[in-house]
Amino acid sequence: MSKFLFSFFVIAFGLSLGYAIQRASARGFLKVPVGLDQLRKFLQKIALLMINPVTVVGAVWIVDIQAVSLAALPVLGGAALLLGGALALGASKVMGLEPRKTGAFFACGSFTNIGSIGALICFMFLGEKGFALVPIYKLFEEVTYYSVGFPVAKYYSGAHGSGESPWHRFRGLARDPFILVALSAIVLGGLLNGSGLERPGFFKTVNAVFIPLATTLLLVSIGLAMRFKRVKRYLRECLAVSAIKFLFVPLTISLAAYLIGFGRIDDGLPLKVVIILTSMPVAFNALIPPSIYDLDLDLANSCWFFTTAALVIVLPMLLWVVNAL
Repeated sequence: MSKFLFSFFVIAFGLSLGYAIQRASARGFLKVPVGLDQLRKFLQKIALLMINPVTVVGAVWIVDIQAVSLAALPVLGGAALLLGGALALGASKVMGLEPRKTGAFFACGSFTNIGSIGALICFMFLGEKGFALVPIYKLFEEVTYYSVGFPVAKYYSGAHGSGESPWHRFRGLARDPFILVALSAIVLGGLLNGSGLERPGFFKTVNAVFIPLATTLLLVSIGLAMRFKRVKRYLRECLAVSAIKFLFVPLTISLAAYLIGFGRIDDGLPLKVVIILTSMPVAFNALIPPSIYDLDLDLANSCWFFTTAALVIVLPMLLWVVNAL
């Protein structure tokens, strides 16, 4: 229970602090030396370019890489995103959603909070070894979003968006510092792992502090941009996307992981990681396609808020499942 409480505290604290800063700044109670958008990006850079690489190197250094199918894990991660989007399109047709709502709902079904909340939960529930598998699982995340997620979302809008072609977005991945740093950290950790060198003992303490810290900074950055609307207007869509996120995708992808043999590796560690990461809520970046392609932003915002709040119920269930395996 202490793991659940701490995880929920970090999530609630980070989002609440970011939102409090946003509202205080808007009402003139707090003067931020830079714009909120600049502050948000600054916090993300600190977390993703400075703190996260250290934690990834330290965690991958001690994980049993030889026992984990590095080919299957990221494939399952990408498959989970594609499956969520496909199920969302099917649900949109059943619910009779108009194109603007369908595009936004697709983004909510596909885009998943893996890097901040998912990484934190894996660390709290499974320790450093579980956390080390997160960057491997999400290896194809950005590729999936830019090559499939954004183009499909744009298809359901009459807007031209940014005018940037999917291929141009895809090529931009090769120059994206966030992706380059993340991949470099995985490679460096893997090289140290294979070198036979023993990891210094201080890394355990560093990761125990840095992993929750990086998550908090990312959540504060999300809170700085949160916008609340009436969830009741989209309750049907919120319940549908919750079923996709917390039931259909986890069951399907976790079954595939089990059949691959993940349950027999390292006491089922990779299977537990898959179960957790496929059960995460709508990612905040699911609001980006509706914003730039003139889709239903209120629907996306409501689904994000609803599924994030649902973690109060989902996290205890996940803790019970991973402990039972």
